Amino acid sequence: MRKRLVSTAIAVAAAGALVTPAAARAEPAPPAGVSVLDHGSKAGTAVVSGQNEPGTRLRVGGAQTRSAHTLPVDYQVQETGYWCGPAATRIALSARIAAPSQGALAAQLGTTEAGTDHISQVTGVLNANLGTGWYESKEMPNDPPSQAQKDLLWNDIVLDIDNNYPLVTNIVAPPGNQPPGYPPDQTIYHYFTVIGYDDANRTVLIADPASFGGNQIYWLSFDQLATLIPPKGYAA
Repeated sequence: MRKRLVSTAIAVAAAGALVTPAAARAEPAPPAGVSVLDHGSKAGTAVVSGQNEPGTRLRVGGAQTRSAHTLPVDYQVQETGYWCGPAATRIALSARIAAPSQGALAAQLGTTEAGTDHISQVTGVLNANLGTGWYESKEMPNDPPSQAQKDLLWNDIVLDIDNNYPLVTNIVAPPGNQPPGYPPDQTIYHYFTVIGYDDANRTVLIADPASFGGNQIYWLSFDQLATLIPPKGYAA
């Protein structure tokens, strides 16, 4: 178990039987991908857009500079309207292993047409597939979040990315506070994956499995991310 800052949030243990890493069937590698820093890392910068077809895959390259660090992942658009949890989990796993399919992960997560109930399910499946205890569930119940919760989130992002562990976040995006491309007249309950950060711009790189007609890989301000997670949580 790694050393980490103490959170005031409660880590919730995942329940239920999980498929072991050996039993998880991996998919073949995707085509060569794109560089994430070609157009900079300011908030709102698109890295991948227009990949709206369910199941579309792309290898997203990693990068490291004096201020930025991003991880290479096997990105895939979610295959159904309710598989954002499995798709985000799959993206996170792909930074370290040949990830199982979204369908296999949906079964492990207990995902239904109502979605994936809680971030603790994601935490358990990440750890089970990686054979680790690295991931913990972090709750962010305060909306807006407290400064301590924001500080913990930023420290978790830096620690996890620097150790090659993407984060999976459960978000609530209402009208007026949404990532690029989201339906502006709807509140979206969603999972996506944090695969990088830039300390200089205070931004985070998002691998978003949704196909809302907007951007799938994009830079988001850390401050906005911190407002999107409450009252849900994240796996880090």
